[in-house]
Amino acid sequence: MVAAPNVLKPATDELWSRSALALGRAYQARELSPVEVLDAILARCQAINPQLNAIVTLDAAGARQAARDSETRWRRGEALGALDGVPLTVKDNIPVRGLRTTWGSRLLADYTPVRDELPVARLRAQGAVILGKTNVPEFTLQGYTHNELFGTTGNPWNPRLTPGGSSGGAVAAVAAGLGPLAVGTDGGGSIRRPAGHTGLVGLKPSTGRVARVSGLPAILHDFEVIGPIARTTADAALLFAAIAGPDLQDRTSLAFPTGAGTIEPALGRQRILYVPRFGASPVDPEIAAHVADAARAFEALGHMVEEGEAPFDIPTLDRIWSIVGPAGLAWFLRDHPGWEGEVQPALRRVAEQGAALQAADYADALEKSVRMRAGFAETFTAFDAILTPCFAALPWSADATHPEFIDGRQAGPRGHAVFTAFANAAGLPGISIPCTPSSGGLPIAIQLVGAFGADELLLSLAAQYEQAHPWADRWPALDASK
Repeated sequence: MVAAPNVLKPATDELWSRSALALGRAYQARELSPVEVLDAILARCQAINPQLNAIVTLDAAGARQAARDSETRWRRGEALGALDGVPLTVKDNIPVRGLRTTWGSRLLADYTPVRDELPVARLRAQGAVILGKTNVPEFTLQGYTHNELFGTTGNPWNPRLTPGGSSGGAVAAVAAGLGPLAVGTDGGGSIRRPAGHTGLVGLKPSTGRVARVSGLPAILHDFEVIGPIARTTADAALLFAAIAGPDLQDRTSLAFPTGAGTIEPALGRQRILYVPRFGASPVDPEIAAHVADAARAFEALGHMVEEGEAPFDIPTLDRIWSIVGPAGLAWFLRDHPGWEGEVQPALRRVAEQGAALQAADYADALEKSVRMRAGFAETFTAFDAILTPCFAALPWSADATHPEFIDGRQAGPRGHAVFTAFANAAGLPGISIPCTPSSGGLPIAIQLVGAFGADELLLSLAAQYEQAHPWADRWPALDASK
């Protein structure tokens, strides 16, 4: 494994290093303006983005106009909210009005939506400054970030390594100071794992907490959700609150009231099920050791932590996953004649597998997910949260789809990703937060998963851990002079 650069804290509290919360407070106090902050972040993008390939469509002109409008509102005392004037990026599978949305595929290379997807529209209505779109693997179905349109995204902690996927561009942008926030999607761990690989906080909300309207076709059933990526738990909660909420056009969202993102500062004793590994799947020894330390840290914070096995049938989950993604991709591509010549070979094989499935296979996968959701309802009568590693392997080569070996054992394409997909199939909230880094300085993360609708509990647990074991001052040592 290639060692990561040494940790570097910005020496002069550069504007690009400020948190979203800090920016909002500075705007309110008239200590900073959205325009000067945007200028600093655009300069940072110009210096750093070529090293990482995180942002693939930069809208400098649109961002400048939004920043100027925000500055006027703050000056008049008419700010639209805490995110007014705060720069952020949007993952390239989430439509943004007037910006190309490619989904990492040549099939959609020229697609420019005329409407924002609902969470983006909500952010725009609250004055957020949209910098641009971040890189993804094709159709966001792989655990690293590369496509034939834009190429490969590198990890800010070592650009030769991957940030993971599919929100790899999103996390690389935040970790490198190209905006304090990013909006991503998580269909099987695509927010949580990349956030963990880059030292950030990544929240996968419960199904329905963030209503989805005017998005791309749903090829992962309701498993994929939109969620926040940030450097701190408080910033993640702020962004979550801005995008969450019901909408009549998304009936899954109607189970939840308006309002989200509250962190409980005085958290009572919680019952945590600690699952160090799933079955016989290998886990990197450093990851296993540091996650075990984190479990003990939660005990020290006053919580009950009990070690146990995965509270679901792992082969059943694997069966669900082998059907839903391939079938969804095959369904989407059947309306695009000639797609075979546009889609990369690995995804062609996935689509062919999906086309070979029968309708009964898909119905069986959905029925299995329903049963899994019912089973977790019982699990969460005994426990309040589940604690696992976020991933089984440290970042690997940026151009490789997955690590071939984990702890000396051969690993398949999803061997590094075994811990996250159950939360998607079950519709549960999950959050990844940094713990002690590896001996080479690469980030390591834990995952907390809660009962359906317990998103705020996870944010509260994460905030409590962060207060005791802070990470926000860890920055990758990127050279802005290159």
